[in-house]
Amino acid sequence: MTPVIEARGLRKRFGKTTALDGLDLVAERGQVFAVLGPNGAGKTTFVRAVATLLGPDSGSLQVCGYDVRKHPGRVRQLIGLAGQFAAVEPVMTGRENVFMVARLYGMSRRRASEATASVLTTLGLMDAADRPVKTYSGGMRRRLDLGASLVGAPQLLLLDEPTTGLDPGSRSQLWDAIRQLVTRGTDVLMTTQYLDEAERLADRIAIIDHGVAIASGTPSELKATAGGNVIEIGVREREDLASVAEILGRIGSEEPRLDPNTNRATVTVAPGEDGIAAAVQAVSLAGVAIDDIGLRRPTLDEVFFMLTGTTTGPTPEDEPANPPAHAGARRASEAR
Repeated sequence: MTPVIEARGLRKRFGKTTALDGLDLVAERGQVFAVLGPNGAGKTTFVRAVATLLGPDSGSLQVCGYDVRKHPGRVRQLIGLAGQFAAVEPVMTGRENVFMVARLYGMSRRRASEATASVLTTLGLMDAADRPVKTYSGGMRRRLDLGASLVGAPQLLLLDEPTTGLDPGSRSQLWDAIRQLVTRGTDVLMTTQYLDEAERLADRIAIIDHGVAIASGTPSELKATAGGNVIEIGVREREDLASVAEILGRIGSEEPRLDPNTNRATVTVAPGEDGIAAAVQAVSLAGVAIDDIGLRRPTLDEVFFMLTGTTTGPTPEDEPANPPAHAGARRASEAR
C-alpha cells in the first residue's frame, strides 16, 4: 500500500540556516505518526512542506502517492492543517468559522452547512456553535480550529503542536477527538513537544534533529533502544543527592542523572541486570533517608534525551513564522 507520506533526501534552507538536511521519513496509512525533535530541528518546516506551503530545495516528497511539486493542487485537496496557534475569527460564531472554511473548500451552501454541523457535533461544540468565538475557552478554540481543518474530510490531517498552551483537561478532550478521527479513517501526522502526548496518541514516532531522522519506531521500540531498566531514587534531603549519585554510578551503565528540583536521582543499568538490591543495600549503609526507590522501564523522555542531548518543552520552534492554519483550504479553493 502506498504510504501516506514518503520523504527521501528532503532538504530545505533558509539563508544560512539548514532546516531539513536529507530527511528520510515514511508514514504508513491507518495510524497517527508523531514527529519529535528539539526546537529548531525542522519539524514545522517538514509539516509546511507536506502541506505545500513551502517547496523543498531538493529530494522527493510524496503525499498519498502524489508528488508535492508536480501535483500540489491534488495534495491540498487531500489534507487538513492545524498550525501551532488556533486560527479562528473571534468575532464570528463557531458555526460561522467552520462554515467559512467549508465554503473555501468549494462546498455548496447546503453541503457546507451539513459538514459544519457534523464537525461541531463530533468535537462537542454544538451547544456553543452560535456563540462568538471570543467567548470560547482556549481548549474550545483549539477544538474549533481542529474542526475547521476537518470540514473538508481530509485523508491526511496535519497537526503542528496541537495542544501547546492547553490545560490538562483541554488536552485530554483534544486527544479524544484525535482518536475518534483515526477510528473514522483519517490519517494523522503530528508534531509535539510533549512526550506523553506522543506516547498516548502515536502508533509510530520519528525523532529528528538538525533536519535528519535519527530514530523511528513504536514507542515501545524506541524505549527499548535506551538499554536496560532504570533505577530511580527519591531522597528526603537534597544534600544527599551527591552520595546517591556516587552509589548509582557504581551500579549503572552510565552517569547518573540528578534532578535537584525533585530530589531524585536515576541511572540506567545494563540489559539483563536490575541492580535494585545492591542500590537498596548501599543507600542503607550510607545512612541516606529516602522517600522512595524503584525499578522501571526507560521513559520516552529519557530516550529523547539520550538521542538528542536535550529535553523537550512547549516552546514553538525557532523557524520562519507559520502561515495561517487554514491556508491549505484557501489554496485548495484557488486550485479549483
